[in-house]
Amino acid sequence: MEDYRRQGGIQQLLVAEQEARQIVNAARTAKMNRLKQAKDEAEEEVAKYRAQMEKEFQKTISESTGFSGVNIKRLDEETVTKIDHLKKQAAKVSPEVIKMLMSHVTTVKV
Repeated sequence: MEDYRRQGGIQQLLVAEQEARQIVNAARTAKMNRLKQAKDEAEEEVAKYRAQMEKEFQKTISESTGFSGVNIKRLDEETVTKIDHLKKQAAKVSPEVIKMLMSHVTTVKV
């Protein structure tokens, strides 16, 4: 009878050991999941902070250099105006340049 009790006690110890392993494994898994979650949250927070700092930096750069949307639009308009002016000047002198080139090309010097 005593052998039976010992075996029953051993069985209980083995079962308790198995349960303890499961509890420890579950705790390890939970810990790893929480660490991963904390890492993901930290990376997300860093990304938000980086985006905010980049936005502030770009704002500071645009303010310090004066290249705001208004200035860019003004520069684009000035560029178009200058290009139109150059085209008009080229159109004015184009006949004279063509005449001069034709005379140089067709004249034979001996």
